[in-house]
Amino acid sequence: MTPSPIPALPADAFAPLPRAGLVRGPSRPSLSYWRDAWLRLRRNRQALASIAVIFALLLLALVGPLLWRVDPGQTALARVSERPRWSNALVVLAEPAPYEEVTVSAVDPSPRADGASLPAPAGFRVLGEPSVQAVRLRWEHVPGAAGYLVYRSTSRPGGDYLGLPMGEVDAGNVVTFEDAFNLEPTTYWYSVVATNRAEGRPATVAVALRPGISLVEARTIEPGARPGDTVKRPWRPLGTDALGRDLLARLIAGGRISLFIGFTGPLLAILIGVLLGGIAGYLGGRADQWIMRVTDFVMALPFLLFMILFRIALSVGPSESGVLPMLVAMVLLSWTGAARLTRGQVLQLRESEYVQAARLLGARPSYLLVRHLLPNTFGVILVSLTFGIPSAIFTEAFLSFIGMGVVAPTPSWGSMCNDGIKTFLVYPHEFVAPAAVISVMVLAFNLLGDGLRDALDPRLRSVE
Repeated sequence: MTPSPIPALPADAFAPLPRAGLVRGPSRPSLSYWRDAWLRLRRNRQALASIAVIFALLLLALVGPLLWRVDPGQTALARVSERPRWSNALVVLAEPAPYEEVTVSAVDPSPRADGASLPAPAGFRVLGEPSVQAVRLRWEHVPGAAGYLVYRSTSRPGGDYLGLPMGEVDAGNVVTFEDAFNLEPTTYWYSVVATNRAEGRPATVAVALRPGISLVEARTIEPGARPGDTVKRPWRPLGTDALGRDLLARLIAGGRISLFIGFTGPLLAILIGVLLGGIAGYLGGRADQWIMRVTDFVMALPFLLFMILFRIALSVGPSESGVLPMLVAMVLLSWTGAARLTRGQVLQLRESEYVQAARLLGARPSYLLVRHLLPNTFGVILVSLTFGIPSAIFTEAFLSFIGMGVVAPTPSWGSMCNDGIKTFLVYPHEFVAPAAVISVMVLAFNLLGDGLRDALDPRLRSVE
């Protein structure tokens, strides 16, 4: 078949296009490395939320003492282990009448045991009006009893568990008991058991206590307070600890210490690691071999053992806070990871074209290291820092928890956890508050580190 002829083109087919409306320039705006990283970080909602959380906790630690003017070391034995409450208005209670034991006459207070099982005391009841100042109990005499045991529980007793032992009556003819130990506005179940070398069956009564404040304590707040008045005592939004100290004030003061250790230790360690890693990666040869062997040796050293040695060397006693030994151990033993990361990055960058061009132009090794190589490893260093800070905070909490870091009365999040775990089953708020802050801070830094790692990796730019 013969090909079809090519159609003739018009005369104006090869005329130049008009220049009006022609836009010359890049198809997308030119962005610097850090500008592009910030734009990608902004699209990471978890990283932005982590930044907000970290900023809020830093603001709480730095500005909190100016807003919450409560002494973290001030004790209030009348408010021991107080739970968080929304309302702080309390009714002033009248002083109870003096307590007097009720003794059954003509009853042997210490009869001999005859081996018989003792019955439950009959008529177990509350005397008078119970309050958070005192609960008085009364029961009938049990024949053959040489004494009585009184228990208190915040839940209904079941099985063999009757609650915490509140006291013991050493005479079988005494049939009353007063409980005035750390009472709170809640419902208690009291149990009494007759004893004579063996415990008998229990009798139980429930007692509901209403909120109130004693007249003596009320007059420390309002000198003219009278029974029946309503007073507002200082608010404790997170409750108090076992010594009546405000948990929010201690959380703020402890945050300053924990964050100081968490930021200072990793920052100094990373500075040492970046310097040594940069020198090893750029010089190579014997310098690289010596620095890396020292790095391997330091990595093999046990942190806890050297923490103990630093405490001894700095003459820090068992009851003294070991903030300085902790910082020294962190700085001297935690720089190895940053050194290895920096060395690997410098080994890749020292053969790049711009470094070779600067070397041909007569740049000195110190200039190349400071001006070109280390700034281009800053992304890896920044990510390493964001992961090192939560590790340091957790290390401080762990050491304070086992008594090797910050110890009482100096507060820190770890020492507060150590104090709160002792009463966790009865007063969980003393442990939950510092443990929650540590968990939130560590999680926020880890999420921020993940976001920075993705934002600062230039290879991900072509994938998006």
